[in-house]
Amino acid sequence: MTRVVSIYLPNLPTDRIRRADPSIPAEQAIAVIAKSGSKRWVSAVDDTAKKAGVHVGMQAAKAQALFRGLTMIDADPAADAAALERITFWALTQYSPIVAVDGHDGLVMDTEGADHLQGGEEPMLARIANQFRAKGLTARVAIADTWGAANACARAITREIVIVPRGETVKAVEKLPLSLLRVPDKTVGDLRTLGFKTIGELANTPRAPLTLRFGPEVGRRLDQMFGRMPEPIDPIRTDELIEVSRSFAEPIGAAETINKYVGRLVVELVDELQRRGLGVRRTDLLVEKVDGTLQAIRAGTAKPARDVAWLTKLFKDRTEKIEPGFGIEKLTLVAVMSEPLNEAQKSSSLVEEEVIDLTPLIDIYGNRGQRVYRVAPVASDVPERSVQRIGAASDPVEATWVTHWRRPVRLLARPEQIDVMALMPDHPPVWILWRGKRRKVKNADGPERIFGEWWERNSEMAAVRDYFVVEADAGERLWIFRSGDGVDPETGNHRWFMHGIFA
Repeated sequence: MTRVVSIYLPNLPTDRIRRADPSIPAEQAIAVIAKSGSKRWVSAVDDTAKKAGVHVGMQAAKAQALFRGLTMIDADPAADAAALERITFWALTQYSPIVAVDGHDGLVMDTEGADHLQGGEEPMLARIANQFRAKGLTARVAIADTWGAANACARAITREIVIVPRGETVKAVEKLPLSLLRVPDKTVGDLRTLGFKTIGELANTPRAPLTLRFGPEVGRRLDQMFGRMPEPIDPIRTDELIEVSRSFAEPIGAAETINKYVGRLVVELVDELQRRGLGVRRTDLLVEKVDGTLQAIRAGTAKPARDVAWLTKLFKDRTEKIEPGFGIEKLTLVAVMSEPLNEAQKSSSLVEEEVIDLTPLIDIYGNRGQRVYRVAPVASDVPERSVQRIGAASDPVEATWVTHWRRPVRLLARPEQIDVMALMPDHPPVWILWRGKRRKVKNADGPERIFGEWWERNSEMAAVRDYFVVEADAGERLWIFRSGDGVDPETGNHRWFMHGIFA
């Protein structure tokens, strides 16, 4: 059973303004002002303005009088809508084959086909929230069994991440206000006049009187929220996307038939890619069924590709996941990410040099949900900053690692504090206590002093670390350091840390 993720962007207008003008200080309060005739009111505010008491709906003159330093910018709904569409298209390339705009302030995605986000729902949502934050976008992310429930929880609960356990939709939404049911404002006002306050109260009311007075919309939204009626997500599409499709007069369902038509679609897609001089990096197969539901499979490649045999194999290896149900009426193949790809010139030599290409192996692991990458050097003396992750098939980087000092084969994700007995300032420890085990130091080499990068962080102006290579009584060779020079407290707190392990 698939799950639905709702990504709510409460500060989209102000976030868009800040992204368009990075010179605006982070502490500067912003309010977006909407106009209708002579009336001017606040239509959006950032967190700083909210803390000062400015809120949506407030008259612009009152907001300006309340907070003199407030920056007031005219609303631009068209620019906000365009920004939301760009964000949604970016999410389509990053997260799932099924992503769509959700109202004027969010997006929705089906977790179907998002195999690359494996590792559990909480890490998946945390990754999404972190990536939006890194792009300067405030986001609240919720996952639930239905679109309606995820949408409501993302907007009602102020936590950055909300997880509604499977089968607990009723418990999660029954106390939420009617405004989150996604029905017209007038309908919400009329329902409140009748005495309804929460979604649960409305859901427990006989359906016939509601339908007679408000039509079928209220009942439809309730059924969609509680999963009694499907609500398919129509994925976002742009003119730049290359896609080919095949509709069937008679629904198909056999695995052999599906594979046959997938192969034909790959040929059509590759022909169009070749005509445009492009290679595909990420391709989605959308399966539309006769019952209105949509299933998707995503295949990615480490490098731009338009090899028919290889792309066909990537999809055939995963078509067993397709559940045809009552039958499939349409197959669509979409090149979600494509890059320029020139034809490779064949060598004219009599003897071809053997070139080992690991790209197919990288693709296989990547499409099984594994994150495949290489590590590359970064020009930094600080050990944890001297490594970066790059794509497994990326071109070599120009920087090289410093080799005149020994470095461990394994660097811990972050230095771990240890207890030691050592004579300061320059002597290595006599023994260390790490992860509950005490080790006696037999041999040691050092110190190697590493200075802080003051040009990156003011706090590292005087910071130093003294590193030692120590050999424990059991034969382990460890890389440890003392924070500070052992004399001046401004250089560090003089605590000891484990940072790496030698072979």
